[in-house]
Amino acid sequence: MASVIAVCRVDQLLHDSSYIGVTAIDKRPVSRRLKVRPYGLHGDVQADRKHHGGPTKALYVYAEEDAAFWAGELGRDIPPGLFGENLRLGGLDVNAAEIGERWRIGEQLVVEVTCPRTPCATFQRRMGEEQWVRRFTEAARPGPYLSVVKSGAIGAGDEVEVVSRPGHGVTIASWFAAADAGQADALEAAEREGRVTLVREMHESIAAVRKRTSA
Repeated sequence: MASVIAVCRVDQLLHDSSYIGVTAIDKRPVSRRLKVRPYGLHGDVQADRKHHGGPTKALYVYAEEDAAFWAGELGRDIPPGLFGENLRLGGLDVNAAEIGERWRIGEQLVVEVTCPRTPCATFQRRMGEEQWVRRFTEAARPGPYLSVVKSGAIGAGDEVEVVSRPGHGVTIASWFAAADAGQADALEAAEREGRVTLVREMHESIAAVRKRTSA
């Protein structure tokens, strides 16, 4: 059974050398249940909503199994929240989720998988690992962002259920690792047929793929 291992929100804003000047990547587990609304967890902060927040990226999810992979690769613990994730899940291959797939978490919360995480320089500084962005990218275990379809409270131990899949076959992992014209075609066809509503970030990513493949 898939379940929530930990719910994480910002512990403190940290100084960062980005143009924002601070980062909210320092997420830590909380012991009580938290309400989730369209912009994310109650009490959480998204310092850079252009790249890491807003309603299309209300929550970032990482899998316990993928964290265990990195623990082995890096020879260090990867506790919940270290990657800046809001939810650490167990028992669900989050990278195999189709874009537009919906999950129910707990009794009320319904979320939709919107797009993969793109690693950035802030993440590199957070980890302090040589060539971290390149290594994270090559491993193709990015974890997805989620939008909130129906608000609700969540906490550690809540069950996670996949309630719908759009059926286009394009997953978080496949798009992150090898986005191409064929996958773009499948996504756009699914949107025309009303099986998925792609977020702005995905439309921009598709446009970039089209430009690259037509050059």
